[in-house]
Amino acid sequence: MNAPYDPDQPALDDAALFGLPTTLAEAALVIVPVPWDATTSYRAGTSRGPEAIRVASHQLDLYDLDLGEPWRAGIAMLPIPADIGAANAAARVDAERVIAVGGRIAGDAELAAALGRVNAASAVLDQYVEAQVAAQLAAGKLVGVLGGDHSVPFGALAAHAKRGSFGILHVDAHADLRVAYEGFARSHASIMYNVTTELPAVTRLVQVGIRDFSKGEADFAAASDGRITQFFDARLAARKLDGEPWRAICAEIAAALPHDVYVSFDIDGLDPTLCPGTGTPVPGGLSFHEATYLIRHLVRAGHRIIGFDLNEVAPGPAGDEWDANVGARLLYQLCAWTLASQA
Repeated sequence: MNAPYDPDQPALDDAALFGLPTTLAEAALVIVPVPWDATTSYRAGTSRGPEAIRVASHQLDLYDLDLGEPWRAGIAMLPIPADIGAANAAARVDAERVIAVGGRIAGDAELAAALGRVNAASAVLDQYVEAQVAAQLAAGKLVGVLGGDHSVPFGALAAHAKRGSFGILHVDAHADLRVAYEGFARSHASIMYNVTTELPAVTRLVQVGIRDFSKGEADFAAASDGRITQFFDARLAARKLDGEPWRAICAEIAAALPHDVYVSFDIDGLDPTLCPGTGTPVPGGLSFHEATYLIRHLVRAGHRIIGFDLNEVAPGPAGDEWDANVGARLLYQLCAWTLASQA
């Protein structure tokens, strides 16, 4: 690091993630922030997640009970791109017109044009994220993507898919297996449908915490011949209430995944008391400790985390930093265990 850093003192660099004075050249792990929520269908605001998490991250104590000082490996975040924020704002105007009619735009040329502009902007976003992630991977960095809505990481997954096969651990309240939800080809509700239909390098998708899904999504998963494995929240809750240890359940989840794993984490996979501002909160979900235990168990079971994303963190009302505080702590755990898994 270019400057001395005492983690027991206030953040040294107010502009940096976790207040760390780590340069990109020094960092082992780089966060790519993506302020995008164009297709969020219920409640927007996740585009402000990266900045809110950056600010909240300065309040973390960086010593970890299990891993000591993972920050010393070097964690840095790219600047939050203003041009992506501007493109998102423009796309959101068009998207809201389409969302208002539930995507039913047949016969309306203006709405069809609005939908076309959103889909075109989303395609550009995919290219941007893929290029950013590919550049950092080529430089030998581990990469985490910080959204934004859950459509954001497709480009990251595409970049990884060009380097070899892997599985995805997907923590979410939703299956995200819908086909072009509301007409949006890159909807936040379609990310895993797009991944499984377009990226054959993804050999296994293991979904944990799912509790809101359609029959079409259930049928799509059932027809995947085992490529998609789902651990539904209601079933997980019943097993825990019947006395089954979370450790045993985590072992089953880890066993369903190949050695190399990408973690895709939608914050609404957690109990919504931990993320009340998220776009589509759903009762149920994992506790913070259950979520971090799962990630820890995955690594201790011998899996390597090749990359990750964290999405759908939305700041609460003015002055309420709860969502961002939870998001920052979850982000640090994802960074820490990704780094630990490389050993």
